[in-house]
Amino acid sequence: MISYQTEGIDMPAIKKRETTAWIKAVADTYGKKVGEIAYIFCSDEKILEVNRQYLQHDYYTDIITFDYCEDKKLSGDLFISLDTVRTNAEQFNAPYETELYRVIIHGILHLCGINDKGPGEREIMEAAENKALEMRKDFM
Repeated sequence: MISYQTEGIDMPAIKKRETTAWIKAVADTYGKKVGEIAYIFCSDEKILEVNRQYLQHDYYTDIITFDYCEDKKLSGDLFISLDTVRTNAEQFNAPYETELYRVIIHGILHLCGINDKGPGEREIMEAAENKALEMRKDFM
């Protein structure tokens, strides 16, 4: 089950049913099934608090993914800062909606085992995001 929650902000204008179907389809391409996934949309202040408390990082980010996966079942809590998503959209000259869905799927791709910190990994993640965003057109 995928849940969509907010903490201290308004819910973004996403089509939950279609988004859930898309996420499940992307997970399926990696041989994974969706278990318990919670999206928590929040502000920069909240994501900074989570980053400091749980990861000992003192910076803003667009998403923090807590991985509770077991075998092929994806489970996790995904905190998304809508403030940073908006800033990134402006910085990359991308539509806000596109950047939001990129971040939404970015967390799922992490749960599927794709990383983006090591050499060459960012390019692999970006290619996976782009492929997933193409798939999204079939659901929205």
